[in-house]
Amino acid sequence: MRRAERLFRIIQILRTANGALTAQQIADRLETSKRSIYRDMAHLIGSGAPIDSETGVGFMLRGEFDLPPLSFTFEQLEALALGAKTLALIADDDLSSAAREALEKIRDAVPETHKSKLDTPHLMVVPPEGVQMPTSALRQLRKAIDGRRIVRFNYCSLEGKQTERQVHPLALANFGPKWLLTAWCLTREDFRDFRVDRISQIELTREKFTPAAGQELSDYLQRYST
Repeated sequence: MRRAERLFRIIQILRTANGALTAQQIADRLETSKRSIYRDMAHLIGSGAPIDSETGVGFMLRGEFDLPPLSFTFEQLEALALGAKTLALIADDDLSSAAREALEKIRDAVPETHKSKLDTPHLMVVPPEGVQMPTSALRQLRKAIDGRRIVRFNYCSLEGKQTERQVHPLALANFGPKWLLTAWCLTREDFRDFRVDRISQIELTREKFTPAAGQELSDYLQRYST
């Protein structure tokens, strides 16, 4: 079982539990080790999940985690489904899998009359022919953006010039068959956009960054929107 799926299932188990559960009880349900559950819990709590823990008692999900029921029109569901179909084709393996799982949940949640409409060919997503998405690089860069970790890599320009870069990764954007990384480049001391398919030898350092004034994504967007 992939870790992303295990984290989701842990939340689901806690949501339906009648009281606190120990790490061993959760591990037994997921057929994994107690040590893995402790690591997963540390990750979830560190990410802001409202989980209470007490030594000798276990883990419990606080009530504020549940969202109020949502109601969507069919057009809204269609938009979500189209977005999920697109991500499933152009994102890295983890995000693609999450998109497919989300699409299945949408299908399961709608009436039978709507299920067939979600799969009709009037809204199709066709993958770019002959293009291999840089899935490994995308996954690493997403992790770096989420964790605000400094990244080092080699970059090959359109002219074929090779350079070594050290950056604060800020965002990823998709333009058809191409992904772009927007970052504050420590090497050039300015914003730069890098084509992900031209990035190689990515290294996620242990060093974290806090964007300085003038180096945040909002500053980049403001500069290029004026």
